[in-house]
Amino acid sequence: MAQINPSILSADFARLADEAEAVRGADWLHVDVMDNHFVPNLTLGVPVVESLARATGTPLDLHLMIEDPDRWAPQYVEAGAGSVTFHVEAAAAPVRLAREIRAKGARASMALKPGTPIEPYEDLLPELDMVLIMTVEPGFGGQAFLDIMLPKIRRTRELIAKHDLELWLQVDGGVAASTIERCAEAGADVFVAGSAVYGAEDPAEAVRNLRDLADRTSADAWWSCRH
Repeated sequence: MAQINPSILSADFARLADEAEAVRGADWLHVDVMDNHFVPNLTLGVPVVESLARATGTPLDLHLMIEDPDRWAPQYVEAGAGSVTFHVEAAAAPVRLAREIRAKGARASMALKPGTPIEPYEDLLPELDMVLIMTVEPGFGGQAFLDIMLPKIRRTRELIAKHDLELWLQVDGGVAASTIERCAEAGADVFVAGSAVYGAEDPAEAVRNLRDLADRTSADAWWSCRH
């Protein structure tokens, strides 16, 4: 079944607890951590994640768009994150970092910017629980989906199948009703949606609709039929 992770980057930061409640039924709550160095934006840090973890029963999916994730990622596990994604472009020792995240009890995930190919990191895949393919340049919400990322999603799914891994494949950026089916057909099974959820009149209904679209597509997709 497809997983829908609403991004609080598109939520009202003054009402985060209420915004988390508004998407009850979501699989995870996606939390973008930006440091104004790795990306040109600044969002939130460990104290806010700790507060959010206490305020919601929905598990937190942390996406660290920061420099030096080797130092900071473990602290976000301790703050209450159930999944922590680091950018491979920023990690000094990605295998060691993934193992540390897992050892602390969270799922470990590796993100790639649009211009970063997946193939050089094939050997890292067994160390991970999820791969995140960015379908926009990281840093800001509300960007248009980059169709040229679809072949990269497909190639990533092929590598996952090649090694027979139970690895989730997440996409983030411009995911909406008009794009989610293409992502699901290409091989994604975890979808981050910001504006498409929090910009809807009923965010919880938007989550359900997106999940239905992805499920219907993935049921007949080339990669699903191989299982």
